[in-house]
Formats: sequence, C-alpha cells, structure tokens
Amino acid sequence: MLKQIPNILTILRFILIPFIIIAISEEQYILAVILFTVSSITDVLDGVIARKFNFITDFGKLMDPVADKLTQISIIGTLCLYDILPIWMVIVLVLKEFIMVVGAALLYKRKDVVVTSKWYGKLTTVLIYLAVVSSLVIKIFPSIGHKFSFLGYDMTFDIVIYLLAFIFALFSLLSYIQHFGKLLFRKNDSSENKKESINQ
Repeated sequence: MLKQIPNILTILRFILIPFIIIAISEEQYILAVILFTVSSITDVLDGVIARKFNFITDFGKLMDPVADKLTQISIIGTLCLYDILPIWMVIVLVLKEFIMVVGAALLYKRKDVVVTSKWYGKLTTVLIYLAVVSSLVIKIFPSIGHKFSFLGYDMTFDIVIYLLAFIFALFSLLSYIQHFGKLLFRKNDSSENKKESINQ
C-alpha cells in the first residue's frame, strides 16, 4: 500500500485540475492559487518519495509527467480563454508539452531508454508555476499589475516570467526533438548495455 503513495499523489493532481479551472473561471483567484500550489507540492512530493523509498512503478513513470503536463496546459489554456495570457504563448507551451508526452509514450517500452528531467525542463516548470501564480496574484491585487517597459515593450511582470518560460520551453522542445528523433529511429543493439536518456 505504501508503494502506491506516489501514484495516489499523481491521481490527486488529476482530480485538482477541474477545481482549479472552475476557481479561475469564477474569479476565485485566491482559491485557484491555493489549489495550484497544492498540486505543485504533490508533484514534488511524489517524485521525492518514489526515488527515496524506491516506490517507482510503471504507472508512475507514465502518468506522473502526464499529470504535470495536463495541469500546466489546462491552467494556461484557461488563463488564455479569459484573456489573461496571449494565445501565441499558449500555443508554443502546449506544442512543447504535447510532443514530449507523445515522445515519452512512444519510447515507454524501450528498455534502453530512461526518461529523465534536465535542468532546463525543470526550470521551465518552475517559471511556468511562478508566472501562473503571478498572473493570479495580479488579478487579486490589480494595483501591483502596473505595466513597465521591458525590451522596448510595455508589459506586466508576469508576462516577463512567461517570456523566460517560453525561451526555455523552446530550447527544451528543440533539444527534445533532436534527441527523440535519434532514439526513435535507432536500432536496438542487444550487444550494448548502455542506456540513453531523454530530457523533459
């Protein structure tokens, strides 16, 4: 039963998604921040617990990144729907997450491939979290949402964080496509025990 704790936390993230979306749609931004923060904490906890106590399962390896990506895409899409985010930024982030999920699923049965998180993938996730929370905090306290000049454009601080997340997401996407293509079309070599990793 204890081995299922990380999986339970992953399932909890799936359950929280519609409640976060509803909170945003009903302008309950404080509740949305709380729920999104809880979701992010469970994301960290399930990974730490799984690795520390060796509670790693096939379900967790597949569904944990799916829960993570679906949460990000759902919330960012909702923010775009309510004109809190520009659609071009959403398209790139969604494309990046979609390709990574499809790639991980295609390589799921490959025994010589290990799915790992690279620093820029982790940084992208952190930046997206900070940007989403910043957008919601600005809706709670509009007085801190004053625009300022950045690279010749007027924007709020949450958009600056989204831009940074966009840059790292684009870098992750290009790196992933290159490495994913190499692994997908590589022939399995039974004479080698070397394992390759793909980044997320």
